[in-house]
Amino acid sequence: MDTQRTPGYRSTATAEDVAHLMVRCLEAEGVEYVFGIPGEENIRFVDALNGSEIRYVLVRHEQGASFMAEIYGRLTGRAGVCSATLGPGAINLLLGTADATTNSTPMVALAAQGSLGRVHKESHQVIDLVSMFAPVTQWSARVQSPDAVPEMVRKAFKTAQSERPGAVFLAVPEDIEAAHPTTPLAPLQVDTVHADAPSDSQIARAAEVLKAARRPVVLAGHGAARAGASAALVRFAERLNVPVATTFHGKGVFPDDHPNALGAVGFMRHDYGNFGFDAADALICVGYEVQEFDPRKINPHGDKRIVHLHRFPAEVDAHYPVTVGVEGDLSQALDALAAALPDRPAYDTDAGEKIRALLGEELQYGRDNESFPLVPQRVVADVRTALDRHDIVLADTGAGKMWMARLYPAYEPDTCLLSNGLSTMGFALPGAIAAKLARPERRVLAMMGDGSFLMNSQELETAVREHIPLVVLVLVDEEYGLITWKMDLELGRHSHTRFTNPDLVAYAESFGARGYLVEAAAQLLPALQRALDDDAVSVIACPVDYSENLRLTDKLGALHGPF
Repeated sequence: MDTQRTPGYRSTATAEDVAHLMVRCLEAEGVEYVFGIPGEENIRFVDALNGSEIRYVLVRHEQGASFMAEIYGRLTGRAGVCSATLGPGAINLLLGTADATTNSTPMVALAAQGSLGRVHKESHQVIDLVSMFAPVTQWSARVQSPDAVPEMVRKAFKTAQSERPGAVFLAVPEDIEAAHPTTPLAPLQVDTVHADAPSDSQIARAAEVLKAARRPVVLAGHGAARAGASAALVRFAERLNVPVATTFHGKGVFPDDHPNALGAVGFMRHDYGNFGFDAADALICVGYEVQEFDPRKINPHGDKRIVHLHRFPAEVDAHYPVTVGVEGDLSQALDALAAALPDRPAYDTDAGEKIRALLGEELQYGRDNESFPLVPQRVVADVRTALDRHDIVLADTGAGKMWMARLYPAYEPDTCLLSNGLSTMGFALPGAIAAKLARPERRVLAMMGDGSFLMNSQELETAVREHIPLVVLVLVDEEYGLITWKMDLELGRHSHTRFTNPDLVAYAESFGARGYLVEAAAQLLPALQRALDDDAVSVIACPVDYSENLRLTDKLGALHGPF
């Protein structure tokens, strides 16, 4: 009997085993969803979720479950949870788990394991999962005793949601899952850790650095979005009249239509936004983490003075020599630093105006271009027109991501989601499912190349079955376009990047989704608007012409600054 989400259903277990205790612990942590696939070794845990406050979302591949948990954690700030069986199921969680850690996103991955009596030897489907997950998590452990469950679950969430969020992995042996604690246990009290106010001495030292600066520039990373520091960042920029750029991962934490905005930095070549850093003598890095963006591109000689504002110390990098580190709540730090500086330093913002004008010209070029297949600038322009300021687009890794990251104007935090720590392919469709669950009031679009789409396209069935409306825009060029771009750029030729696709419209419809085929430039925007307004799962196949890629890198390579 399929009891999933059956109203009023409760397991018939007569005494609470570890599986039910774990579910109570997850409920105490505020978990709303568990994404996963059941296996023989965790059937009690899956069964225990019935009748609980937690919705189990059955997926079609554990990798998809891990991406769903990651994006849910990124949007809510609470650890997303994914679950798998032992061996191959657990291994399939590894990619999204690593992506979460490198993107500093809270997530808890749960997997079954063989019984304690056989994990020490060669045994069917048993491998050392704890050691496998250890390099890509904040903490990786195996539950050794039923009595340890409340402490270990609390530690898992506390660690995942710490000052520097990341993924945690717990393995639950099948005999432990079925066992009973020696005495009745309850979940531990959930303690919420709040960031401290920055110290006065740190603020004073940072202020001295900025008082001596003549051309400071702010670089905001995703840590500023996690900290809810967007409003404080705007106040800081306006108070000091200082330009602000973001990393790709931090897009939207500072609105791109603000007069002080420089756009996003992180492109493979020296993009417009980089010119805002060339003449800078001081960098104010807010919620920035080195894995988001190589600091060599904005500090090639390692000679700029850097003020690092975050909840934890910066990574050591020769091109990121921190002059002053300010640790604590970012909003308080920005406000305190602004108050410690002179009223209106004579900072030059002409560069920002020119950079925004150049980006605007590219978008206008896209709006006016009727070529078919579509140029990527047209795709970005139409997506921006179709989505409201607060709607969410997930740009999967590939050539399309590069165009979206540098050209798509974002106005609010976490409205343009990219994987920029690990930069994995295939996250956007499963991630869109989680984004819609986390933000049901917003429209959600997954923008993917045809290469990344077919990596996890089976999750269309999950979205249709679970009645989670979203739109997938597939950019069709029948090749791994970003690799072709890189090979042509570095080698002058490319190979082994071409493939073929099924009929993507028929493929989408076979899952019960709606399919659209774009056959002229003018058809994309109406298709987007119709699909986004439908209460359904839709796939739009849009042919693109990536010959614009090399034209862009040639153009940027010839630039010597917009001023």
